[in-house]
Amino acid sequence: MSTTLQLGSLGEHIAARYLTDVGLRVLDRNWRCREGELDIVARETDALVFCEVKSRRGVGFGHPVEAVTHAKQRKLRLLAQRWLTAHEEHAPEVRFDVVGVLVRPGRPALVTHLRAAFS
Repeated sequence: MSTTLQLGSLGEHIAARYLTDVGLRVLDRNWRCREGELDIVARETDALVFCEVKSRRGVGFGHPVEAVTHAKQRKLRLLAQRWLTAHEEHAPEVRFDVVGVLVRPGRPALVTHLRAAFS
């Protein structure tokens, strides 16, 4: 893993595969607008799930999921509104999940999935 961008890309790939394996259907990845980017948008039965992915190589600066601050949560809510405006996807429930991916050399990545991490 040579760059932060590559680490993020790998983490998002691992997270998307994990979410699919646990039954979510990925609708969109790396969706961008003027205000920023949504990592993963998925559906789980009646829920539309906006998922932020954080990847790290270690926990020296805390667990990856700890990187989703209150400011980041506000931004994700705004981005979710923009995505909903741009798409014809409707659901009775909207949820914000966080997936932390700890990439460990020579060992499988550790995935932490916080469902409904914030509202």
